Amino acid sequence: MFSINPNSGEPIYRQLVEQIRRMVASEQLKAGDELPSVRELAAHYAVNPMTISKAYSLLETEGILARQRGKPMTIAQQPMQAQTEAARVQQLLPYLTHVALVAKQLQLSKQTVLLALTEQLTLTEQRDLTAGVELIEASEQHLDDH
Repeated sequence: MFSINPNSGEPIYRQLVEQIRRMVASEQLKAGDELPSVRELAAHYAVNPMTISKAYSLLETEGILARQRGKPMTIAQQPMQAQTEAARVQQLLPYLTHVALVAKQLQLSKQTVLLALTEQLTLTEQRDLTAGVELIEASEQHLDDH
């Protein structure tokens, strides 16, 4: 469901917060959708549960997530407005600017960079499908254990 990179310079909780914000903005996550529990995510990504809890708490404070005692965190009924594609592209621009700068420094052609980006997008889609299945299986196993 999420793509966490522990080797990134960005803190893990921040990666999770940003991904959930983007998924809500693009309506991949809609009001009422349940998120995996703190324990499930922490176990799946081998991170401290407090890291996941911090991300969820920040999103709850922003009104993106809603907490109900004894139930999973859900996307709030009135989360931030879904954003247009143009607005989502604006969120992407700082990353694209960085990629363009690095590509220029490495003297890579536009064609080479676009090919690499296309391949990376394909790999990401494949990982998302695999991670989603793994998370569902882990959740089902957790339910079977209890």
